[in-house]
Amino acid sequence: MEEIIKLSANYGFPMIVAGYLLVRIEPLLRELKESIVMLTAVVARQNGTDVEEIRKIAGCGN
Repeated sequence: MEEIIKLSANYGFPMIVAGYLLVRIEPLLRELKESIVMLTAVVARQNGTDVEEIRKIAGCGN
């Protein structure tokens, strides 16, 4: 029984912290993705390339 409590104390807290950080970082990652998509569109326009053509080349469905 003591061993289970020790394992829970040793691994439970890091798991909770990791889960919390993943939840907190997820919106930032989505925002970063949107920024990259916008930057790609801006660069494509400046170079005279069609954004749809870039999506086909990159294999991106969105």
